Amino acid sequence: MRFWRRKPAEPQQPGEAPAPPPDEPTPEERAELHEQTGRAVERTRRGFFGRLGALFERPDFDDTLWDELEEILIGADTGLETASTVLDRVRQRVKKEGVKQSARVRELLREELIAILREPGETPPAWARGDVAPPLVILVVGVNGAGKTTTIAKMAHAFKRDGATVILGAADTFRAAATDQLKVWGERVGVRVVAHQPGADPGAVAFDTLAAAESSKADIVIIDTAGRLHTKSNLMEELKKVDRVIKRKDPSAPHETLLVLDATTGQNGLLQARTFTGAVGVTGIVLAKLDGTAKGGIAFAIAHELGLPVRFIGTGERMDDLAPFDPVEFVDSLLA
Repeated sequence: MRFWRRKPAEPQQPGEAPAPPPDEPTPEERAELHEQTGRAVERTRRGFFGRLGALFERPDFDDTLWDELEEILIGADTGLETASTVLDRVRQRVKKEGVKQSARVRELLREELIAILREPGETPPAWARGDVAPPLVILVVGVNGAGKTTTIAKMAHAFKRDGATVILGAADTFRAAATDQLKVWGERVGVRVVAHQPGADPGAVAFDTLAAAESSKADIVIIDTAGRLHTKSNLMEELKKVDRVIKRKDPSAPHETLLVLDATTGQNGLLQARTFTGAVGVTGIVLAKLDGTAKGGIAFAIAHELGLPVRFIGTGERMDDLAPFDPVEFVDSLLA
């Protein structure tokens, strides 16, 4: 599955049309996305969402089943607020259409779950639009242990595979091991890592990374940051400083700010997301370790309660185990 698309060349002659927009995914890419998404939600599908199969096997759907349906959604970590919103919408459509058949109720539930995931907006991320002049800057934030550094490596691998030149910035100077870990991943992926000594100013690392990207005409910059506990206000202020330094170098950057959440932490991730968004304006979520939880419903809570799109999902431990998030694929895999 392609992640990155090069910015179309500017028209060469007056009146010349710019390059056409990126193509739609090929059937092979669609098949790959379907397989990866299915693998990522397998535990959730077998667990809480697996109970939906038995629920909808009954020919008719009566009022006694609504509570059970709500219990299933909440158990999968959609959260009470999101589960209530989805079911209220389904109930209204069931009443309006006079629906009795379980198969039709299932289809209405599918449509409303997809709609919840699409509510944050369907604008593609900057790396997929091809409308950002290089270097495209991605700031990555998240708490320790969420899978942030591994996610960065997977992203760099995917972008490089698609033909982009990538530079990583090791702005997590709080822990020496974090810089070393990013360097190791950089060597494995085959991309340059800009780093300073442990304890150095993270803003300086970000500045030097952007300077290196400009001088080498790199396509994409991914900047790692310290795995801040969201309760540490001084560390959040430092993160804001990194963001300001990036903007001084390029007022339009960072073009994306991604928060990596450990999907296994469930509803606790919502608190993290609210805090990070308040600090640096998160534009999207990466759900790491989604394949390791039976509560993948957290994706619906993120979209509905935070208004943030999920951009990537972790589908395993291999370098290629990162997939673009697709609402239709996600819901259909859960309900399969």
